[in-house]
Amino acid sequence: METFNQDPKPGRLVLPLVLIGMIATTYTFVNRVATNNDLDLSVTEEEVVVTEEEAVTEDTTTTSTTTTTLPGEVVTYLEEIQGEKVQSDELGQKVIEANQKWDDEILTYQEAKDEFAKFIEDADQFQLTVSEPGPPNTFASLVTSHEELTVLANLIYEDTKELLAGLTSSDTGERRASALDSFNKNLAQFQQKVDEIIAAITSN
Repeated sequence: METFNQDPKPGRLVLPLVLIGMIATTYTFVNRVATNNDLDLSVTEEEVVVTEEEAVTEDTTTTSTTTTTLPGEVVTYLEEIQGEKVQSDELGQKVIEANQKWDDEILTYQEAKDEFAKFIEDADQFQLTVSEPGPPNTFASLVTSHEELTVLANLIYEDTKELLAGLTSSDTGERRASALDSFNKNLAQFQQKVDEIIAAITSN
């Protein structure tokens, strides 16, 4: 007599057993690999360290300097004599250049006379510029120093007259050379005196 199987799908009892066997096999395999290779399968938490940058403090301290304020009339006077120094330098360059051109025979006699006569006019105007208006009367030291500038400016004017006289003299140029030497020396002293006055006032 044939036995009747009441379960139409006998395989569904076998499937859970197969799955259990596969899981067991996988677990055993993974543990064996980890053991043989000294692998650490534990989960580790990575600690994240946040560092704060140290704030840089900028030093904004400023150093104050003390300056001496000069009276307005003194500042004006110093500017005037500085300008007169520039004028004296320009006059000196013109005189030296014209004298050299005469020596090199670049200028004719009449051209040289005209040039040297013009220097007398320029020097005359220069000494007038230096003499007036001068420094404030309330500053005795400036008044005394300015008197020296006036004397030197007058000497420069006299030197230009002597240069023309030397040009027209009958000698071989000795008088003109002596006048030029005196002109250069007085010019240099004038410029040096201006520098001394400015340095003395501004350094106090």
